[in-house]
Amino acid sequence: MEAVTTAAGLRRILAEWRQAGLRTALVPTMGALHEGHLALVDQAKQLAGRVVATIFVNPLQFGPEEDLTRYPRDLERDQGLLGGRGVDVVYAPAVAEMYPAPPLVTIDPGPMAGVLEGAVRPGHFAGVLTVLAKLFHLVGPDVACFGQKDIQQAVLVRRMVADLDWPIEVVVVPTVRDADGLALSSRNRLLSPPERQQALVLSRMLRTVESAWLAGVRGGTALLEVGREVLARVPAVRIDYAVIVDPAQLDALDAVVPGSIAAVAARVGTTRLIDNVTLAERGS
Repeated sequence: MEAVTTAAGLRRILAEWRQAGLRTALVPTMGALHEGHLALVDQAKQLAGRVVATIFVNPLQFGPEEDLTRYPRDLERDQGLLGGRGVDVVYAPAVAEMYPAPPLVTIDPGPMAGVLEGAVRPGHFAGVLTVLAKLFHLVGPDVACFGQKDIQQAVLVRRMVADLDWPIEVVVVPTVRDADGLALSSRNRLLSPPERQQALVLSRMLRTVESAWLAGVRGGTALLEVGREVLARVPAVRIDYAVIVDPAQLDALDAVVPGSIAAVAARVGTTRLIDNVTLAERGS
């Protein structure tokens, strides 16, 4: 595995791959890696001959009330994990490399960025899509892999790729969970043991909604009532939203159909967590 920190170094390697006709996959991350990230790498390796993983804590996607310095960082550990999983190149630039000057031109993510996470974190997705646009431009991947846990991000990336005519296949990889059901997240390490137990209510709520869906409940209001009853049992967990939305436009649904997304976001102590499930037909 090669580790590079400059765009010039990355382009040199990519030029050699293109001359050889190799298909390239991109796995963008902010580091603090866990098995969820590594599942993206596994999927990328199945889809392309070469894999680029990026590690960059993007300041543009942190709001004024969010502590950028608190985000966990361990570059040596992360590079070791990626190398052990078969990544070919890790691109880990400094902020000054990605943004030599404060960017005046950024991506406007449109109205879908103003709901759910965007309503709680104004400007977040403009920062996310801007850095991804830069990475897509630098890497020119054939395929890019994202996790379902960040479903709104995946929906917006797909829309950006379609609207801007990038020839990139966007692949969404299922959420990886611990044995107790908690969705893996870099932020989980910020939870105290009691908070981690409290956080399990999120996955319990989603499983309960999914069970009601599989039992034949199709009304969005009825499904959310079932879910909110579960959430109410752990009042220490402060809910930002609990919704069922269309997977293409993120509109709230009254009549829930296969493929709809049940999503929840909450604050557990000082840590904010998100999770979601796709409501599919049984066995699909």
